[in-house]
Amino acid sequence: MHIEPGLVDGAKIVLSYGTAAAACAVGVAYLRQAAQQQGVASVALRSMIAAVGTFFFFEVLPHVAVGVSEVHLILGSTLFLLLGVGPAALGLALGLLVQGLFFAPSDLPQYAMNLTTLLVPLFAMMGLSKRIIAPDTAYVDLAYEQVLKLSLCYQGGIVAWVAFWAFYGQGFAVASAVGTFGAAYMTVVLLEPLVDLAILAVAKALRGKTPNGIVSQRLYSAH
Repeated sequence: MHIEPGLVDGAKIVLSYGTAAAACAVGVAYLRQAAQQQGVASVALRSMIAAVGTFFFFEVLPHVAVGVSEVHLILGSTLFLLLGVGPAALGLALGLLVQGLFFAPSDLPQYAMNLTTLLVPLFAMMGLSKRIIAPDTAYVDLAYEQVLKLSLCYQGGIVAWVAFWAFYGQGFAVASAVGTFGAAYMTVVLLEPLVDLAILAVAKALRGKTPNGIVSQRLYSAH
């Protein structure tokens, strides 16, 4: 989902600084909440796991340039379900930054746009989870339909933000390329829920054996 260099440039790129700052403020609020629930050490550990995962998703897993951006298997819903929204947000930010600093410096000017594109759908997915998951349901007990809705929310949000940046930067002349990207990216939705369910099944089998603090409290308990 990387925003390609030159897609948004000049004074227009300033908008991304504002959207990224707002997203980071929300992320900090979730991190504070997570620290109150499970402690700072747990939040730090889960954030590091999320950062390593994000780097792996972007740099190691196959990805292909399509239309105005790239199609990645980001597994944002996986990070959310296993680690919680706050650590997932910080991990996405750190993993993306490490990739830019050491492997793709041409992406650094677009960092704020890419960060916005990753985080805002994550927070939207958090909001959706409160509506479709009963308060007394642990995440390891989720059904396919629920996981699919979360994935659709996250991946759909990414496509929407990429489309916004493309139209904002280049106008509707890129409509065809945006459509091609969107169609290709939605194929991720076919795979991500299956990955989520497989990982949740493993997590469920490890109930009682997973060290405290390494995963989100909600993964195993709704309380």
